[in-house]
Amino acid sequence: MKIATFNVNSIRARKDLIIKWLTEKIDLEILCLQEIKCEDKDFPYKDFEAIGYECVVFGQKAYNGVAILSKIGFDEVKKGFGDEKFDKEKRFIQAKIKDKNILNVYAPRGSLEGERHIFKLEFFNFLKEYIQKNFDLEKDDLAVVGDMNIARENIDVWDSELLRGSIGFMDDEREKFEDFLKIGLIDLYRSVHPKKSGFTWWDYKNGAFWKNMGMRIDYILTSPTLFKKAKSIDIDLWTRKRRKPIPSDHAPLVAKFL
Repeated sequence: MKIATFNVNSIRARKDLIIKWLTEKIDLEILCLQEIKCEDKDFPYKDFEAIGYECVVFGQKAYNGVAILSKIGFDEVKKGFGDEKFDKEKRFIQAKIKDKNILNVYAPRGSLEGERHIFKLEFFNFLKEYIQKNFDLEKDDLAVVGDMNIARENIDVWDSELLRGSIGFMDDEREKFEDFLKIGLIDLYRSVHPKKSGFTWWDYKNGAFWKNMGMRIDYILTSPTLFKKAKSIDIDLWTRKRRKPIPSDHAPLVAKFL
């Protein structure tokens, strides 16, 4: 089973590129999308159904929004946390597929200070408590995937001194994310590739992608049981290298499991 996470920065803008990737480049069972930027009714279901994917969507007009596409169906689906405060912005969708629990997350980008920064920190507190309440990380096959909008360490950014204190690389954000991981989640990419930068996001400006001026902010985090079933994890740069159709500013992260 291959599972990918991909912040598409508008599904309608990226639809043709994603379909081309899925039909010509990769054989993928499950695709978790973030920042789809459309309401449920406007998601291009038929286009993905035509290539074999069932789609579940928790969308929002113009902002945020998450979806999961599956070639092997869904056993269970939950849209949102079930919490009024944290479901106002559509950032979370959960599915159970072949005994694997998949939590698709689009964490807030936040700000340097103020309400949006506080909300980002609170979001990770809430997500941590939600997982602890609903899953047994010693027994359940769990994958928490998505755009977390935080780079963990110096290796995860192109220039740690220049970027230190900027959004996504602030000390309290990073500390909060490490605290979140301590519940028993394993950063699969960093575990498999301890010395690779593994950037998944590059600014559109100044040719940042071609200069490799990026950040690693997209993750596949696993419970210990699912980690034992992991066969590989890599960043697929094919979509990001396209000039037309215009790519997302992110690249998909793809993992293979038994």
